[in-house]
Amino acid sequence: MKIKYIFLVVFSACSFSGFAQSKIEDSLMFRKLYAEAMLKGKSYENLEILCNTIGNRLTGSPQAERAVELTKKMFLDAKADSVFLQAVKVPHWVRGKKETAKIILPKQDLTSPAAAGKYYQAKRTEFSTEILALGGSIATPEQGLRGSVVEIKNLKDWDKIKKQQVEGKIVFFNQPMDAKTINTFDAYGPAVKQRSMGAIMAARLGAIGVIVRSVTLANDDNPHTGAMRYNDSIAKIPACAISTKGADLLSKLLAEEPALEFEYFMYCNTLPDVMSNNVVAELKSNFNSESKTEYIVTGGHLDSWDVGQGAHDDGAGCMQTIEALRILKAVGYVPKRTLRFVMFMNEENGLRGGEEYAKLAKKNNENHIAGIESDAGGFAPDGFSFEVSEKQKEKLKTFWKYFIPYGLHDFNREGGGADISPLKAQGTAVFEMMPESQRYFDYHHCELDTFDKVNKRELEQGAFALAALIYMISEYGL
Repeated sequence: MKIKYIFLVVFSACSFSGFAQSKIEDSLMFRKLYAEAMLKGKSYENLEILCNTIGNRLTGSPQAERAVELTKKMFLDAKADSVFLQAVKVPHWVRGKKETAKIILPKQDLTSPAAAGKYYQAKRTEFSTEILALGGSIATPEQGLRGSVVEIKNLKDWDKIKKQQVEGKIVFFNQPMDAKTINTFDAYGPAVKQRSMGAIMAARLGAIGVIVRSVTLANDDNPHTGAMRYNDSIAKIPACAISTKGADLLSKLLAEEPALEFEYFMYCNTLPDVMSNNVVAELKSNFNSESKTEYIVTGGHLDSWDVGQGAHDDGAGCMQTIEALRILKAVGYVPKRTLRFVMFMNEENGLRGGEEYAKLAKKNNENHIAGIESDAGGFAPDGFSFEVSEKQKEKLKTFWKYFIPYGLHDFNREGGGADISPLKAQGTAVFEMMPESQRYFDYHHCELDTFDKVNKRELEQGAFALAALIYMISEYGL
């Protein structure tokens, strides 16, 4: 008994020592990763190259293809063990020349002061406003589209609308994002339905066109584009986003003069699909165990909308992904699992890159235990959202204490990134880095999404956060 007791004490002491040693090593690794990111980080430098030499990168464009070659080189420069291209067929929608729009008031007798006062500055009968065609929209007729306007201030009211109220008119969806919502992504979801589904909803009741309030909390003259949908069994009608100031003006004038008309010109066109690529890099595991057959994939989407430079959406996430690889390699980390880093193509108007990656992973029988995405802007990271099992949540609780000293504290949100969502059906746990959200939708999908809106320190902190989560899952699994 005495010998057995001594053995148990010694065994327990060794186990505790090993456990404590492991924790010390993890803390030291976090310090190394953070120091490498903050002192030698390349995210900001690489983002400047992407934004200022290539610019926006809508799928099918020459810029998107140049971005494929550029990021392949960046992965090689970051010392990836291997880099390969994964073919993807993508949509090819083009905007054409700049859209124009104006609000036209009915002719009035403005000789009386009372009548003149209704229209801001007396005798003004037309108001120009800024619009952008929504991605995937058809063009207006060559002579433009003009019609009277029906305003919908809240999507909850749509079910009360009758066909005779809408038929032959332009529907103006004017539901703003809810400014009372603390995390702006929670405000985005309820408002974005009018952009994605508005053309179908309006056309079903016989509308001839759609105007959608830009999905942003900013009050300015910058319209925000984004994807919209059609239903092949319902007429396709031109759909545009109007700036928030333009939306407020249109709403105010409608209240004063319901008989006004809206006229707009759009020149967009959908061309045949073209071939493009995901860019995939690997850090291979050298461990002779089953864990090396498990994959952890991290990525961002390389495509962007055709306005601005796609800096926050999602140039930032792409450069952080490349940097996470570089950081792990630079500190000498040898992964226990195989690590993949992906520039996904076509998140904005199709998700075909994410779907193709998941399809090939299944075909090759690759066991992806985790998918991580950065697609919420290059602001300072607050934490991670995730969709995992209850058992995995318990495992993750042992990870988060290492992140808190580095400013990451929010691990209570559910959700994963769009490009990794197709992996969920294969049992993959999905994560998305959650940066501070207050400014993101000021820049999202508009001309303002440019390199100068990104802060270097915040961007590099995000790259560290990705590298740190990859390290923990690689070391300990889920």
